[in-house]
Amino acid sequence: MITVEQATAHLLDLVDPLSAEDVGLRHAAGRVLAQAVQARHDQPPFDASAMDGYAVSSAKPAPGDIFRVIGESAAGRPFSAPVTEGEAVRIFTGAIAPEGTKTVVIQEDVSRDGDRITLSGNLGSGSNIRPAAGDFAKGEAFAAPRRLGSRDIALLAAMGHGTLPVVRRPTVAILMTGDELRNPGEALDPGQITASNGYGLAAMLEAEGAEVRLLPLARDTVQSLAMALRLAGGADLVITIGGASVGDHDLVAQVAGDAGLDLAFHKVAMRPGKPLLAGRLGEQAFVGLPGNPVSAMVCGVIFILPMLRKMLGLAPDPVTRLMPLGAPLTANGPRQHYMRARVEAGACRAVTSQDSALLSRLASADCLIVRPPNDPSRETGFLQAVIDLPD
Repeated sequence: MITVEQATAHLLDLVDPLSAEDVGLRHAAGRVLAQAVQARHDQPPFDASAMDGYAVSSAKPAPGDIFRVIGESAAGRPFSAPVTEGEAVRIFTGAIAPEGTKTVVIQEDVSRDGDRITLSGNLGSGSNIRPAAGDFAKGEAFAAPRRLGSRDIALLAAMGHGTLPVVRRPTVAILMTGDELRNPGEALDPGQITASNGYGLAAMLEAEGAEVRLLPLARDTVQSLAMALRLAGGADLVITIGGASVGDHDLVAQVAGDAGLDLAFHKVAMRPGKPLLAGRLGEQAFVGLPGNPVSAMVCGVIFILPMLRKMLGLAPDPVTRLMPLGAPLTANGPRQHYMRARVEAGACRAVTSQDSALLSRLASADCLIVRPPNDPSRETGFLQAVIDLPD
């Protein structure tokens, strides 16, 4: 039995960053930018008016100044002639500031009579002109790798990019095993339960950026498991749920071994999640998760998400932060314990039961308290390491 740190190192060694592909801007949100890109032009590409008003040739106009209006500049319809001393151009927000203009006087500070304007009011000290390249300059880099959000997409669109190089989505095949399992929505006979953890794990991994194939349920027979593993062909990562322990019906290690699994480890000193195995199956990374619903989901957070992040070119480690305990904790045993907990009033408090079969407790939690092996009892207020749970 190995430590969580050793297991994590083995698992990350099983995967490598994936190749890049080009996608259209409309399909790039949530994807990971594979390489830095540069702005293709200045933004704004020209000196632009920040207000509706009049562009004048004076850098320091004053109340009482009079100018002759010689034309109009609107967004997309610039005034092309130069503006000289004593002249002005009617201008609108976003329009090019004509050559020779130094200030835009807002229309509220102007009175107009025919082609003459007189300035009035408190003109302020600003020019009301946005300088060319004031937002970014041509050639300015947008760094990678980076998961792209809505604000990133807006900026990259402004930089002139219609397509972007993004990391290929990792493909993950998930196989739930067990004679007792039935699909959600099916009626249950005595001794049967509804398969659940594969659906939760699929949702978690898809939110991280994976393409997930949820395979048909496999029975606890060598033939059924072998056929199911063949259906996982082509996936970057194969995950089985259940059958990873050492009971008479736990056949995953045997069947995967017969298929050529190069086993890296079997069992981790943690709870929930002790019966966990992993290795390489040909070109595929292979992870066998325990069947208890909470164990599978917690192992997904601690082990599978870091694997996906490495494949996407991102920092793999889950973010751990310190929070005060909202209630005392008893001493921990010899295995690293990931306790389901909630953050309330700025403190973390473990949920009432840590049974690894209770999905309702996991659903009510929003973080995991990380207890090292043999951690002593802790009092309320102790700064405790926690990992936030994904939605």
